[in-house]
Amino acid sequence: MDFPAPGPAAPDYRLAFQLAPVGLILSRQRHIVDCNERVCEIFGATPAQLVGQSFRILYPSADEYERIGERMAPILNAHGVYADNRVMQRVGGAHAGEPFWCHVTGRAIDRAAPHAAGIWTFEDLSAQRPVTAPLTAREREVAAQLMQGLTSKAIGRVLGISHRTVEIYRARLMRKYGASTAADLVQKLMGGV
Repeated sequence: MDFPAPGPAAPDYRLAFQLAPVGLILSRQRHIVDCNERVCEIFGATPAQLVGQSFRILYPSADEYERIGERMAPILNAHGVYADNRVMQRVGGAHAGEPFWCHVTGRAIDRAAPHAAGIWTFEDLSAQRPVTAPLTAREREVAAQLMQGLTSKAIGRVLGISHRTVEIYRARLMRKYGASTAADLVQKLMGGV
């Protein structure tokens, strides 16, 4: 992904990229080609820790990295854009390994090859939506879908599991968050605790 070199009257795209108020990553084959200052702040990392690495280092588990990649490919292929809220993981600093909620939006440069090259934004949601209970990879995925207002059947279709399995995970989440109803669980997941 080469951007035009700024001319005498052209804007400085590199400076705009570096100082953008949201985290930005340029990717190829789900590897980080470049990142800005804000993404380094969000993940507690330096550019040297991120550039050249697989996106896998930003996920709490390899399963989530694989499953989300598989889910987003057909959406990127059909629409060119993908967005969701998910639990990511800090890479370095005092909070290395800490899970946090993040809003992620991406655009495929070529819909026909959705992971070939892309532009991704990251917004840290941890101030509004803290992770207050230790969750498994599948619990995090179900929680993300519950916060979107999906039913158990719809979540099952999205995640490729049965609605009964979704209900088991929802029950586990309710216990972990001390929620008495599904609505109470969603409120607690959204940071209303």
